Order: sequence, then C-alpha cells, then structure tokens
Amino acid sequence: MKKLRRFSPGGCFSYVYLIVLSVLCIFPLIWLLVSAFKSSGEMLANPTKILPMEWTLENFHTVLVTLGFTTNIKNSLIVALCTTVIATFISALAAYGIIRFFPKLGNIMTKILITTYMFPSIMLVIPYAVVMNVLHLTNTRIALVLVYMSFSVPYAVWMLVGFFKTVPIDIEESGRIDGANRFQVFTRIVLPLVRPGIVSTAIYVFINAWNEFLYALLLVSSSEKTTLSVAVKTLEGADILNWGSMMAASAIVVLPSIIFFCIIQNKIAGGLADGAVK
Repeated sequence: MKKLRRFSPGGCFSYVYLIVLSVLCIFPLIWLLVSAFKSSGEMLANPTKILPMEWTLENFHTVLVTLGFTTNIKNSLIVALCTTVIATFISALAAYGIIRFFPKLGNIMTKILITTYMFPSIMLVIPYAVVMNVLHLTNTRIALVLVYMSFSVPYAVWMLVGFFKTVPIDIEESGRIDGANRFQVFTRIVLPLVRPGIVSTAIYVFINAWNEFLYALLLVSSSEKTTLSVAVKTLEGADILNWGSMMAASAIVVLPSIIFFCIIQNKIAGGLADGAVK
C-alpha cells in the first residue's frame, strides 16, 4: 500500500508562495498577449481590463500587412539564426580546445575572454562603425552578425568551458582506441555529452541577437534590412500611438524566443539523461 505523504505547513506555504510568484511573473506577458487581440477603441476605453470584449486580429493585420513587419521579422530571423549557429559552433571548438590543449592556461584564457564584457556597448559603437565602413559592410546583415558574434562568442566560450570540464578524458581515449580521429571524438562523443550546455548557449545567443537594438539601429539604415526591434521602436514616433499595434508588435517580438525555448527544452532534459547514462 502506498504510504501517504505527511502534511507539512512549511511545504504547503512554499507551494503557495511559488504559485503566487509564478502568477505575478507571468501576468505581464499574459496581459501583453491578450491585449494584442483587443481593438484600438477598447484599448483606449478600458486599458486595464484583461479579457477583450471582442477578439480581433486587426492589430496583427496592421502590423504584418499594413506596416510590413514581415520583412523585419525575416531580417531578425536571418541575423539571429546565423549568429546562433556560427557563434555556438565556434564557441564549442574554442572551449574544447582550451580544455584539452591548454588545460593549465584555460582559467586565465577564459578570464581574459570574459573581460570583454567590461566595455559598455555604446563605447564600442564608433570603432565598430569604422571597421564596418572599411570592410564595406555598412548597412548589411553581415555587419550585425559579426558584431553580435564578437559579444556572444567570449561569453559562450566561458559558459561551455564548464561543461567540457565534466567530460572524462577516459571516454575520449576509448574512442581513439576504437579508431575514431580527433574530430570524430569531438562530434560523436563529446558533443552529445555536453548537449545541455550547447542548448543553453544557443538560447542565450539567439535571445541576445533577436532583442538587440543599439547596433541594429546605428549600423543599418535601410528600411528593407531593419530588424524587428528597431521597427517596433519606430511605432513610438507616431503622433498618435496606436496601443493595439504596439501590443501586437511586442507580442511578435516576444513569441519567437518563447517558441524557440519550448522547442528545445526537451533537448536539455534529454541531454542530461544521456549524459547520466553514458
């Protein structure tokens, strides 16, 4: 017979506290998403009401069709995905090289890499603009990818070094004995074991590239290449702010990050389980 769990006032209070805290944290997101389906008149008449009287897709039609945000979404996806794939691949190779080829200098090298975050973003705008102008990459998506990688790769390497340290060297030596070369050991043995770290790094890089505003505003001047974060900011410049369109545009900005995380969260749990079994 299954033993009943004993009631604990402290445990009950902890669950209630966590539930209330979760509701408070998620409420602004829910209110944002629901408000995106309200009409403009209802937003002005009763902005604090949570559920709309009549659900409508008018705001999304205005943002996507009338204002042409589909182009901005495409630009943000191209920049964010390219940055994520390239930065994650480079960071994985660099972190593995630091752990296996420079074990004694690894801590020093990672600390040197992380010092790049000491410089504020606004301080590096002019140097980046000069470099991109010399390379003739101004007003291109390639310029944004390169800039985002310069910020993402150092921190991603620092994150992945800790994961690669958990991989026993004996497993790699066993693969080498079985005939695998260094690259096969890295791709078929090491990477599956550090998959949770790879996924976490990819989430971090993607969200940063997707939400970045400063360099996207300063390095890209063409409206056809503007990213979504800059396009949303332009809505504030209107004489009369359409709150319905603003809510719909904000929801479009937020949703990809949530969907991206929901898709790959199983990979994190699966990677942890695989690493435990192996």
